[in-house]
Amino acid sequence: MKLTNKIGVIVDSFGIGVREGLRKAKEVGADGVQIYAVSGEMDPAALTAEARRELKAYIASLGLEISALCGDLGGHGFQDGTANPAKVEKSKRILDLALDLGTNIVTTHIGIVPEDTSGEVYHNMQTACEALGQYAKSCGAYFAIETGPERSAHLKSFLDTLSTNGVSVNFDPANMVMVTGDDPVEGVRLLKDYIVHTHVKDGIRFREVDPREVYGALGFEPMDHGKIAQMVTSGEIFKEVPLGEGKVPFDAYFAALQEIGYQGYLTIEREVGVQPEVDIRLAVDFIRRYK
Repeated sequence: MKLTNKIGVIVDSFGIGVREGLRKAKEVGADGVQIYAVSGEMDPAALTAEARRELKAYIASLGLEISALCGDLGGHGFQDGTANPAKVEKSKRILDLALDLGTNIVTTHIGIVPEDTSGEVYHNMQTACEALGQYAKSCGAYFAIETGPERSAHLKSFLDTLSTNGVSVNFDPANMVMVTGDDPVEGVRLLKDYIVHTHVKDGIRFREVDPREVYGALGFEPMDHGKIAQMVTSGEIFKEVPLGEGKVPFDAYFAALQEIGYQGYLTIEREVGVQPEVDIRLAVDFIRRYK
């Protein structure tokens, strides 16, 4: 097996701001970057057309490209019908920004897809994702749902109900290993028609957990990245670890991505750890062993 996929890094994983993070991504050997674009300096509302052109040129000057933007709005995802119109609108503006910066992928969490397919929450999520999917498709782009909150077979059954593949998948094998105990190799095969972006991280699961306790849901606390980072650091239920030290079967996982013909980015995400740069450098080296 010889991987030809480009290597990406989530700029925000460095924790040093966008410009510094971009330079650091180049330094550690990445081909591209993913950037959070929800609030702060990367909020679409804060970036004029001129600022977008300048940022795109700066990224290109570093010899980098954008693998995706992250447009995760947190909270209850798209479970709450009353909040969805504003969230759908914000998501569309993030996709517009992505296209201005040269990528056609926005990754996001939509909330946990409920088992009850006839209930209001399922309907709310389906309606929101249908609107997002149609908008993305009209732009030749994708909203990519991150794997982990539900098992891959259930996520596929939800995606199959939508009229386009404008809502597709950002495949994260570690989330599956840590939260649902799902098999990422089988997940790749199940979701093969939808995978447009991937995250590369590793983890260990110590005991079963209700995904709603991790990712939030109506009736539970809303999703909070700070809370999740605390959970993966504490190691009480699961733990995110450097690549190769966890339970993601990377040999079989990368082989499965090759098997389905995936040619997109392998984007390193490091949500925890006191030395993210060290861990990210090691992750780049880890992936390069397969090249």
